[in-house]
Amino acid sequence: MELGLYTFADVDPNAADKGAEGRRRLADLLEEIELADQVGLDVFGLGEHHRPDYAASAPAVILAAAAARTSRIRLTSAVTVLSSDDPVRVFQQFATLDLLSNGRAEIMAGRGSFIESFPLFGQSLDDYDQLFSEKLGLLLALRDSERVTWSGALRSPINDRGVYPRPLQDPLPLWIAVGGTPQSVARAGALGVSMALAIIGGEPARFAPLFQLYREAGRRSGQDPSKLKTSINVHGFIADTTQEAADQFYGPQAEVMNRIGRERGWGPTNRAHFDQAISPTGNLFLGDPETVARKIVAHRKLFGNDRFLLQMAIGPMPHDRILHGIELYGTKVAPLVREMLAEERAS
Repeated sequence: MELGLYTFADVDPNAADKGAEGRRRLADLLEEIELADQVGLDVFGLGEHHRPDYAASAPAVILAAAAARTSRIRLTSAVTVLSSDDPVRVFQQFATLDLLSNGRAEIMAGRGSFIESFPLFGQSLDDYDQLFSEKLGLLLALRDSERVTWSGALRSPINDRGVYPRPLQDPLPLWIAVGGTPQSVARAGALGVSMALAIIGGEPARFAPLFQLYREAGRRSGQDPSKLKTSINVHGFIADTTQEAADQFYGPQAEVMNRIGRERGWGPTNRAHFDQAISPTGNLFLGDPETVARKIVAHRKLFGNDRFLLQMAIGPMPHDRILHGIELYGTKVAPLVREMLAEERAS
């Protein structure tokens, strides 16, 4: 199982000098990706957002900078908001990243958890579902063939045009990110595209039927089961002790969840909710290295997932704590997870 990190490059939305704040965060982010590579983590993902609280509106650009400072770690969007972007440009950007990184680029495409990009790029929310469906079809066509002929209702057609550069990886890895909608899960399986499921609330066990649905949809469509890769993308934090991890993560995580909650009409979170979420059956993967490793392995048994991505850099979490968490993840948690999985295979 691949182990990795993802982030949205959180910044202070109230910073007086937004340029300086963005510069600081991106410099810290590159240091975090470089450390993740050095300690042996497998994947780093960067989510696209177009809001004042995040600095990563152009993940491919940041990941290209990271490619020059790393040698092994895979570099993916998490996610690319495909519905409001142009699939040709998305493919070209990540094909270029793939060449710069010597074959380490991936695209994780989704409809996005926020809607700011739709009016920004002139897309109608009335076309929310159709935009993603059409653009996903075009992206798959671009990935599968050098020359493309394609037509749809919401974008001008392409008539036997070549799209360049071509990536080093053939095909360029593509994941579909889903948030728990059964129709989205079934579509990913039917298309034979890897699926990443975000779990940021409730008990993770309730999502297990979606993995069964994904694999069954793939089977019914005649997809190769070995290509039906799955990932869970979750929140959490690692520190020397579970108490330290909880005390350090609660404030930043609560600040972000309450800010988003006010926009979406959620009730405020509190420490009691948080403490429930860090229990063995809760959605937060938080604690000392052994606690987190055991929770990762327990959910691997539940889902059979091929990848696990953890979001530790949330809100105003201090950079030095993020770096320490990354170091513990790579040097303590990852070896424990791999050892436990090896013992299971041998038994």
